[in-house]
Amino acid sequence: MEADETFTQIPLSIDPSTKAISTSDSSLHSEIDELNQLHRAIIGLDTPNGVPPPPAPVNPKRSVQITKMRESGNASLKKGAYQEAVKMYDMAMRMAMDRPPFEASGLVREELCALYNNRAQAYMAQQMWPEAAVDAESAVEMKRIGNIKGWWRRGQCLREMGRMEEAKDWVRQGLDFERAGPEKQQVGELEALQREVLKALEKS
Repeated sequence: MEADETFTQIPLSIDPSTKAISTSDSSLHSEIDELNQLHRAIIGLDTPNGVPPPPAPVNPKRSVQITKMRESGNASLKKGAYQEAVKMYDMAMRMAMDRPPFEASGLVREELCALYNNRAQAYMAQQMWPEAAVDAESAVEMKRIGNIKGWWRRGQCLREMGRMEEAKDWVRQGLDFERAGPEKQQVGELEALQREVLKALEKS
């Protein structure tokens, strides 16, 4: 016997001027926010009839702003202004993550990989090992091959936190990926970290 069909009315309302959707159901807020964000991105398009373009073209203004903020963060990092660097990276990451979904996702992953890596370095400079470890892992999730910095930074953070077994497994995994990648001639730093971790484990 088929189950009875149930109709559930969702409490939605629309703003007559902005056309934004809202709801009194708190469980739907994240979905409604995504829908409104997509709507704003589409009506802001400078294309015939407001039709989203194919994935290849991207908004050059956004790319320029993200690059500028990353470079400002790098400059602050070199000067030792670590908190200012983190602030710049935060802003650039938010802008990258707010790219509309019809833009190339590969570009977003490349941008976020570099920004997570840079912010991890800023955290490491402040000895904020857990925060740096999370960012370095996020960078690796965005790009597993050709990302020696991300692998090394999280391995170093785990080592600094005394989590040697995790560091050993992480660095080994990183070497497996990178030795098969385009930067296989540059794994010396990662191999050196592996030797240090193994030596520390022998002494413990």
